[in-house]
Amino acid sequence: MKQVHAADADLLARAVRTFMNADADAGYLETPGTLAFVATAADDITGWCWGYQLARPDGACMLYLHQLEVVESHRGQGIGRALMGAFMAAGRSAGAGKMFLTTGAANAPARALYDSLGGGLATQGATVNYWFLL
Repeated sequence: MKQVHAADADLLARAVRTFMNADADAGYLETPGTLAFVATAADDITGWCWGYQLARPDGACMLYLHQLEVVESHRGQGIGRALMGAFMAAGRSAGAGKMFLTTGAANAPARALYDSLGGGLATQGATVNYWFLL
């Protein structure tokens, strides 16, 4: 059964090793405004996403999704959608009213996911950005 979890130190360390082939920064989860979620199936890491809640000078806050990735053999099973849902819900609960992310213009699967979740396209050069009303 596939599940999405708010990252704890162990899950984050395993996800960083899986997707970045590096060691996790032990203080990342303690940094104010950070959000990270990890998807698992049994004991395997199948996906993750992480980013930040950003304060704005007008008193509002918004989210920035820095990375969303699903293990290739687990793509097309709703894991990315579940991770996005968890990330967006956490941001909404924290008071964010918008979210943005950047992806490659040719990344059709990611763009289809973001479009299906209500993202509004704003093109800027070789990348595209999506804004979400939360």
